[in-house]
Amino acid sequence: MIAVTVKPLFIVIFTLSIFVLVAFLYPHQNPILETLITSTSGNSVIWNVKRVAEWRPCKWWLQGHLTRVSLGVGGSMKDIDGSFENSLPEKTNGYIRVDCYGGLNQMRRDLCDGVGIARLLNATLLLPKFEVAAYWNESSGFEDVFDVDYFIQQMNGFIKVVKELPLEISSQEPVHVDCSKRKGQFDYIESVLPSLLKHRYISITPAMSQRRDRYPQYAKAALCQACYSALRLTSSLEKKASELFEAIPKPFLSLHLRFEPDMVAYSQCEYSGLSPASMKAIEAARVDRKPWTGELARVWRKRGKCPLTPNETALILKSLSIPTNTIIYLAAGDGLMEIEGLTSVYTNVVTKSEILNGEDFTRMHGNTKAALDYYVSINSDSYMATYFGNMDKMVAAMRAYKGLYKTIFLNRKAFTEFMFQGLKGKELMQGLRKFHEDDFIMGRGSALPDCFCEFNY
Repeated sequence: MIAVTVKPLFIVIFTLSIFVLVAFLYPHQNPILETLITSTSGNSVIWNVKRVAEWRPCKWWLQGHLTRVSLGVGGSMKDIDGSFENSLPEKTNGYIRVDCYGGLNQMRRDLCDGVGIARLLNATLLLPKFEVAAYWNESSGFEDVFDVDYFIQQMNGFIKVVKELPLEISSQEPVHVDCSKRKGQFDYIESVLPSLLKHRYISITPAMSQRRDRYPQYAKAALCQACYSALRLTSSLEKKASELFEAIPKPFLSLHLRFEPDMVAYSQCEYSGLSPASMKAIEAARVDRKPWTGELARVWRKRGKCPLTPNETALILKSLSIPTNTIIYLAAGDGLMEIEGLTSVYTNVVTKSEILNGEDFTRMHGNTKAALDYYVSINSDSYMATYFGNMDKMVAAMRAYKGLYKTIFLNRKAFTEFMFQGLKGKELMQGLRKFHEDDFIMGRGSALPDCFCEFNY
């Protein structure tokens, strides 16, 4: 009897041992392992929650932009049932150069918008100009970051892109039309097209608050194609980014943490408990942007305007049952403050400067460093951001484009609201978990609506 009962027990134990061994050897390929990973509160990691909605590229962009024919020089299009004609107007209204300012992802946003505007105005697009900016420690041009030939090839059929102007206007400077500060119902056809027709060559900086939903679909399709399909890093930069990605232990979470002196200074928020070095750096960056005080400071913070500290970030990660031994790639710029608030809890934090410490990395400027973070983040197993900035919007949309949906934006407003309610300990953790879980289930914030459509299970 003893032999009969022990043998099945041995088989069961041996089988379970093999299962556990396989699970730990191949964690990034085994979803069952993730189910087994729990926090001390007993909740499974948030990625295991079943989603009911997600965002996918719209069919009118991937396929529908082909169901059209040109009706004239203005570039208007008409749907043709069952026919596929990928044609552009034969005659252009002129040439547009998009002038892009700021960090890499802000310039990328301007480029995407500029492509849509150029298509709307039936213009030929000259390669964009990335402005040199001392503030961003930047001197990289478009061709230093992105593969020019690939961009031109991928935009074929959406809009004509050229490297050089025709001989008859090659010596003239463009007439600049600054749209960046325009607000409200700004109409490019009424306001910009006359300058394009008159001068034949203009440069634009797109309006920050433009309504892309008013674009005809052929212009929106050009914008979407430029943003998510046509921008590939140069071969040398992609090689460096791939080396960085491969060097990071798998699986890993890419965390875009924003708590640099200029970021805090710009937010006009005050923090208690920071180190003297952090306080000094923030004061040096404030210039004339003094922090809000009294009731105004309270209202500002409750609106979610204050960046999360690394310590607050660690607290939210724990509420989402992210194991403290998780490999975290820190996608962040130089000068990040109070990082010990994160690394004292999550001890497996890696950075690009630690992995790529060669001379070529030290010579990199802001755009090329940001491109490395972008590449790693759109390919990581999961992605979280403490801010909803240009990079986060681009990364989330590209992850949705690639079918990667483990993406969450940590909510500053919800965190502040719970703190003002006096929630602590278990109540605070449960509140944070519930709020972010609801967002993740519904797919909220995981992609931009301009080029992506909601899909319900």
